[in-house]
Amino acid sequence: MNIKQFEDKPLSHYSYAILNEALAEIILIDPSRNIQPYLAYAGAHNAKIIAVIETHPHADFVSGHQELQQQTGAAIYCSAMTGASYQHIPFDEGAVIQNGDISLRALNTPGHSPDSISIVASYQGKDKAVFTGDTLFIGDCGRPDLRENAGNHKAERLELAGMMYHSLRNKLMLLNDDVIIYPAHGAGTLCGKALSEAGHATIGEEKKTNWSLQPMDVNAFTEALLTDQPFIPQYFPYDVEVNRRGAPSIVEGLRLVQVIPGGLTSPGHIVIDTRPAADFKTGHLPRSFNIMLEGKFETWLGSLLEPDEPFYLLAENKEKLQEAMERTCKIGYEPFIKGGIIHAEGTRTQSLFDEAYFRKHQEEYTIVDVRNSEEVKNKPIFSNAVNIPLPELRKRIVEIPADKPLAVHCAGGYRSAAASSILEDALQVKVFDIGEKIKNF
Repeated sequence: MNIKQFEDKPLSHYSYAILNEALAEIILIDPSRNIQPYLAYAGAHNAKIIAVIETHPHADFVSGHQELQQQTGAAIYCSAMTGASYQHIPFDEGAVIQNGDISLRALNTPGHSPDSISIVASYQGKDKAVFTGDTLFIGDCGRPDLRENAGNHKAERLELAGMMYHSLRNKLMLLNDDVIIYPAHGAGTLCGKALSEAGHATIGEEKKTNWSLQPMDVNAFTEALLTDQPFIPQYFPYDVEVNRRGAPSIVEGLRLVQVIPGGLTSPGHIVIDTRPAADFKTGHLPRSFNIMLEGKFETWLGSLLEPDEPFYLLAENKEKLQEAMERTCKIGYEPFIKGGIIHAEGTRTQSLFDEAYFRKHQEEYTIVDVRNSEEVKNKPIFSNAVNIPLPELRKRIVEIPADKPLAVHCAGGYRSAAASSILEDALQVKVFDIGEKIKNF
C-alpha cells in the first residue's frame, strides 16, 4: 500500500491516492477539481483509478469526482447523508471497500458537517492510516459553523460542535496510536483556525498536542471550538451544493468563455484584475478589483464576489489568463465569467503611497485597516484606524469617511491591494495603498 499526498497550496487542500501496487489500482480521496495530477500519477504507475471517496461535500473547493468518474469509470463513494445527485455508492459506518490486501472502512464522524465520514485504511488486517477529511486536522479540528445554510442536512453550529466532540473521542481517538492521520487541509485553510504546518501525524502524537483531543467536557470544548473562527467566504454554501450535484470538467466549464478586447466590457460589471499591484496602479480599467493571482486568489475571489455576480477576468498574458480561469474553476465560479481580457492599457491609475510624507502628516489621511479583528487585537498598528475586515468591506463602505484621502493597509500588502481598488471604485476620494511598506511601521 502506497499513499501519495497531493497539495493544492492556494487552497491549503490535501488529497490522496492509495495505490495497490500488486493490483495496479488506485483509490482517490477528496480530489481537486483539476484531475490531471491524478491521471499523471496513475499513468506513471501503469495503474487504473477504480474509486473516488468523498469525505463530505466540501465548502472551500470544487471536487473533480464527477469528471474522474466520466474519464476513468471509477465508482464514487460518499455518505448516504450527502444527498448526492450524481451516481454514487453509499459509504457509511460498517461499509468496507476491499482491494486486495488493502481494506478501507467508513466511520461516520459528523461535526464539521452532518455527513462527514473518515476512512480507515488497513493493510493485511492492520490499521495503518485514517483519512479524516475536515473532521480532524493536525493541531486542530474542523469548524462546525459552515452547514447552517447549506447542504442536504442543515445543522446548527452548537449541535455540530457536540457531534464533533463525540466523533473525536468515540471514533478517532479509539484508533491505535501509530495510525497516521491524513487530513483534507493544512495551515491556511478557513475550515479551521489553528492548524499545524505538518501534513500528517499519528493519532498518538495528536493526543498529546492537539487542543481538541485534550480532556474537557463537551461545554468547554464547544466554547473553545466556536471562539475565534475565521470568516466564512461567500462562496462556501454555493460550493457545498456544487459538490452535491457534481461539477463538469474544467474544459466544459470554460467552453463558452471568450477572450474579448478590454474596451468591450459591459458597463457596471466588475473586472477582476489579477496582475501584480504595481502593474495595476499604473493603469487599469474602470470597475477593476485587484485580486492578484500570486496568492490566495481563489479564496479572495469567492469572498469578495457573491455567487451569480458576473465579472471579467484580466491577466497580463494568455498563459496567466488561462491560469486565472482554471483557478476560478476550483471554486466553481466559471459560470459567472463574462469574458477574459488580456491586458489592455487602462485609463485609471492609483496614486502611489509616499511613506515619508505619510509619517509626517498622518492626520491628513483616514487610515483603513482591512485585517481581521483578531489580527488588530494582537498587533495594533495605527490607533486611529478604521478597522473593516476585507471580507466585509463592500458591504460596509458607507462607514468610511470620505472627507480625506484614504491610506489602506493589511499585514503584508495582498489584501490592501484588493481593498484599495474596491475603495477607489466606490468613493470619490484619493486612495493610497500602503502595501508592503506596512512592514516598516
